[in-house]
Amino acid sequence: MNTCNLPAIRWLDTPAHNAWRLAEAQRLLAFAKAAKLPEGYGSLDARGQLPPGACADTLNTARMTHCFALAHLQGLPGYLDYVEHGVAALRGAMQDASYGGWFAHPDGDTDSGKAAYLHAFVALAASSAVLAGAADAPALLADAVRILDTHFWSEEEGALREAFSRAWQLPEPYRGANSNMHAVEAFLALADVTGDNLWLQRALRVAERIIHTHAAANGYRVIEHFDAFWQPSPHYNQEHPADHFRPYGTTPGHALEWARLLLHLEASLERAGLQAPGWLADDARALFDAACLQAWNVDGAEGFVYTLDWADRPMVRARLHWVHAEACAAAAALLQRTGEAQFEQWYRRCWDFIASHFIDLVGGSWYHELDAHNQPAGTLWPGKPDLYHAYQALLLPGLPLAPSLASSLAGNVTKR
Repeated sequence: MNTCNLPAIRWLDTPAHNAWRLAEAQRLLAFAKAAKLPEGYGSLDARGQLPPGACADTLNTARMTHCFALAHLQGLPGYLDYVEHGVAALRGAMQDASYGGWFAHPDGDTDSGKAAYLHAFVALAASSAVLAGAADAPALLADAVRILDTHFWSEEEGALREAFSRAWQLPEPYRGANSNMHAVEAFLALADVTGDNLWLQRALRVAERIIHTHAAANGYRVIEHFDAFWQPSPHYNQEHPADHFRPYGTTPGHALEWARLLLHLEASLERAGLQAPGWLADDARALFDAACLQAWNVDGAEGFVYTLDWADRPMVRARLHWVHAEACAAAAALLQRTGEAQFEQWYRRCWDFIASHFIDLVGGSWYHELDAHNQPAGTLWPGKPDLYHAYQALLLPGLPLAPSLASSLAGNVTKR
């Protein structure tokens, strides 16, 4: 696409594009309702059905609760019951009544540990459910905040510790960028819902450590894995390069996600009357540019590959839906922030790719994975369990960079 020939009208400003976004968002919501189980929300297969013996898990339940809260805040009828169901599940068997925090699965007999990644999503779900008016959401939010403060947040490190055993012992000697990235997202929401700017200050400390210190020194390749002293672990999971949450090498999709979050953080700090350092916008642009340069069409096929090694060679060539959803959301944020045509170009390119390859108009929802030839696959991510990434990507382009997503939809942010 030639930038010089780009139309003056931005897709973000056109009624047709915005109507398409919202219609597609509602199509995803309708598909996701089938994930409901008595004990929470589970993982849907490629046909949008729960497989035999399906069980709820805390990650799906938290993400679905958050998304259904957004749907309710949009003004879509019928979704508050789904929010209430998710809150009840997170306040029920998924919550550890003995030691506090949340199990990965509602099975107290299995010590799956307590992971920062999971608890960040519980906090996000709770904050959105509070704004949606779910009855038990304030209690869920209070519990989530207490656990984050008591066990995960390290004031000395300015970031989250990664994981513990069930009884909050045996801390894992690992620090992860992924869990802390989602903590930034949760902290922005917590700042809006509670009115406490401490969460913005914490988000800034996390971003400064992981992005402005480590990624910036690494050509804006996000370093994902660290030891307990925040020294990079570049060979982590080299024998398991396709891990869902801790893959070896660098993950371009996370660079795109971080780019957007830095702009939300900048706007949130300014909205709160706090100083937003100039590097937030500079690093956001650099992260986006590096990911596009290094990972788009890098193996001769369209789309972003899942992972790269440290020489920018493709490691896992699958195209995952969440990466492309985050690319659209990041391009929209940068377009709002800068008004520059190159981000309009990327915004269109990524939505065109999603429409051509990921959106499944026959089976419903989006394919979650494509192979290296852009054909539907299910090796890394079988089925269609995720609503969170695609749904947010469809909502964010129509909203300001601050306040956070649920608060923007609610329009009644707590005064600071």
